[in-house]
Amino acid sequence: MVLQAATIETKDTLDAIELFFRKGWTDGLPIIPPTQDRIQAMLDIVHMEPDAVIGSIPERSRVFTAETAAINALMAGCLPEYFPVVVAAVSAASDPAFGLHGPTATTHGSAILMIVNGPIIESIGLNSGQNVFGPGNRANATIGRALRLILINAGGTREFDRATLGHPGKYTYCIAENENTNWQPLHVQRGFEQSVSTVTVFAAESPNQMNNHTALKAENILLTLSDRMSGLGTFNIGGQTEMAVVICPEHYKTLNQQGWDKARVQKFLYEHAVRPLSDLKKGGYIEQPVNSGDEEILVRAVQSPDDILLVVAGGAAGRFSACIPGWASKQACQSVTRSLRDASCGN
Repeated sequence: MVLQAATIETKDTLDAIELFFRKGWTDGLPIIPPTQDRIQAMLDIVHMEPDAVIGSIPERSRVFTAETAAINALMAGCLPEYFPVVVAAVSAASDPAFGLHGPTATTHGSAILMIVNGPIIESIGLNSGQNVFGPGNRANATIGRALRLILINAGGTREFDRATLGHPGKYTYCIAENENTNWQPLHVQRGFEQSVSTVTVFAAESPNQMNNHTALKAENILLTLSDRMSGLGTFNIGGQTEMAVVICPEHYKTLNQQGWDKARVQKFLYEHAVRPLSDLKKGGYIEQPVNSGDEEILVRAVQSPDDILLVVAGGAAGRFSACIPGWASKQACQSVTRSLRDASCGN
């Protein structure tokens, strides 16, 4: 296999790192200089030619090749065994249903949340537990960072990103689902066999944590979460937008012990994550007078139970769950799940 990228020689590693800073090829953090041997090791693990196309942003005439992805994954600090997840994520984000240009150019500042399922979680040591959205795990941190660097260096995101605020998920936003539960994992809900490894991509705000340390009844935990999901000021309230919900292990234990499965939780949240139309007017979201009957008109956070991407994750201690609002609408951007096998990565 002949690599396509130009070769740059520097006097040492630190000089290479500084060169990448000067060229604008980083996310603001130091990178690992990609060498030919390391690039080849990445490509070998997925059995792909350097010029194999794994994704694109048609609106920008940008194409993602396997070699480009490998270079940026190396820069991010990925080990070769992480690379199949990166390739699958790029493939999923390039699906027309996801509409990659929109969420990476919007003023909204959404980031691409990656949710990993299947045997790959254990084989590469992805974190689904304590501090799941935080620092400390190499696989989570570098896989998420790799996707962002690919978007910067091959997708033109530095030029097109118009985020008003942005959020830290733009550096890295990758978690694994805790599959050691009685609930169906996300990828099984989406039609994959449990033995298949997958990545789900979702254009998302940052996590909105919900604290309920007192409720002994499942319904009360979910009512608190429903209220958090239906806050004003997101694309979700009154929109056609998906939302991710992360249930912590302590909340899961209560729900599971009281006979709740994922489908029942999703249905309850769909029904109760609502606000009366009058609230949207009183809160300034709709600049119209409150009319009689507005209290009876319900505005939903999601339009279907299936619009809730429900996963279990987080540390064993602490009754903190979270909701993660989405971007725009499903017509513009819909979450996509891709198997590592379908992305030509093997399982």
